[in-house]
Order: sequence, then structure tokens, then C-alpha cells
Amino acid sequence: MTSLISSIRGTLEGTGTDWADIAIGGITLRVSAPASSIESIGQVGGTVRLFTSLQVRENSLNLYGFDTPEACQTFETLIGINRIGPQVALNILSMLRPEVLATAVESGDVNSFSAVPGVGSKTASRILLELKGKLDIDWSAASTPKLDTDALDALVALGYTQVEAREALSALSDDDGASAEDKVRLALSQLAG
Repeated sequence: MTSLISSIRGTLEGTGTDWADIAIGGITLRVSAPASSIESIGQVGGTVRLFTSLQVRENSLNLYGFDTPEACQTFETLIGINRIGPQVALNILSMLRPEVLATAVESGDVNSFSAVPGVGSKTASRILLELKGKLDIDWSAASTPKLDTDALDALVALGYTQVEAREALSALSDDDGASAEDKVRLALSQLAG
């Protein structure tokens, strides 16, 4: 699916938990975005670029923005699933970066999806079924091992967001023998550095 507005570049004027205001040529656009994209786009006053998907509904125009083209493509794939709207797709991408989402789809990890607000176990199963084979992006991270949920929970309990914790754990080397404690220790050193 090709969007009328494929990306925008401008000055970041402000952010919220699920939006960014971007000034472009005298106009400020409010772009809805997943928390993972908001966290990575930069500081207020700086120049930012978001890859976008324009969604036209009966009585509204909404612009959704993402920090990578893969995240935007994943969003458009998600909203193509029956009964998955833009808000649920944003919730999914706020908790699961596209590469983590691809890993969850490949491994059939229903729990990753059912942990997302607005997604129950039945919907999570349907998402897995419909996404299988649809993510035609070359995901280098799709073959990474399933994240250790104990380590993930520990990092979240220490105050890191789900996104930060998942990214830190995803970046660790593939060591099946490492305990959850070892993984937390390694992830903490990576997050601090």
C-alpha cells in the first residue's frame, strides 16, 4: 500500500505518549506514533523525519508516523488484518518493535501479542495466523531467540520501558546457557553505556 505522504521532515515542536507535533513550512502536523518511535526521534527543537501512513476515514484524516520504513510497513500490514484498527496497531508497535514482532510471528508467540492493550488471546491468535508469511521484509533479527520473559520482567521492574528492555535483550548474543540474572546484568550494562 502506498501512502500519499510517505515521510515528513521538520522541526519537532512537542511530543506526548503517542503523538509528535512537527512543524513543516509554517504548518504544524500532529502525527500519531507508537511510543517506540516517539522515544527514538530526538529532542524538541531538532529536525526529525518520520515515515508516514495517511489513513482516510469517513470523517477524519489521520497521519501515523514511524522512525523506520519497516515500522511503517508493519503498521500498514497490521491494519490490513480484519478488526485491527490504527489504535490497536499503534499499541502493538509501542510494545513490539518490528523486528521483535517478526520474531514473535515466526515463533508463534501468542503471549507477546496478548500482552498488548486491546489484544486478547483470540485476537492475538488471529494476528499470528494472518501475519504468517505476510511480513515480506528482510528481517535480520527475525531469527533471534525468544526473549527471556523473566529477564524482561526484571528490567521493566527496574524502571525501563518494555521497548528499552526488549531492545537491550534482543541485542545480547545468542547464549542459551545464560541465566535470567546474567541477561539482566548484561542488558543493564548495555543500557547504561
